[in-house]
Amino acid sequence: MKRLILTRHTKSSWDDPQMPDHDRPLNERGKAAAADLGQWLASRAFVKPALYHAGPDVMLAVLRHAKAETVMMIGHNPGIAEFAARLVAHPPANPEFARYPTGATLVAEFDVADWAKVEFGTGVVVDFVIPREVVV
Repeated sequence: MKRLILTRHTKSSWDDPQMPDHDRPLNERGKAAAADLGQWLASRAFVKPALYHAGPDVMLAVLRHAKAETVMMIGHNPGIAEFAARLVAHPPANPEFARYPTGATLVAEFDVADWAKVEFGTGVVVDFVIPREVVV
């Protein structure tokens, strides 16, 4: 069984509106949310910058080369949201899934022995959370 964790980065600072999106640091809320998500992931034993602006097809191609049993990919919208939506057979009940807000994290499992066999629409949702729902 292979497991994938998809997280959208948490809130970034817009103090400098001229700064390119991928260069922005996290704001205080984003730092706190990232720490909370880290604790949440660690508590459940869910343990490539090149994917930052990647679309679903590129993300799947990268995932298919993974070797670990559990993989975590962090990306940017709209790519990460589109990738999550295309991967799972059925979306989670959480209405925030469609929006995939900052810090959104999907845990999905695939009944394959090798990541190379993963196809869109075959993931089973194990969990989905957004930072404000995390209780640590």
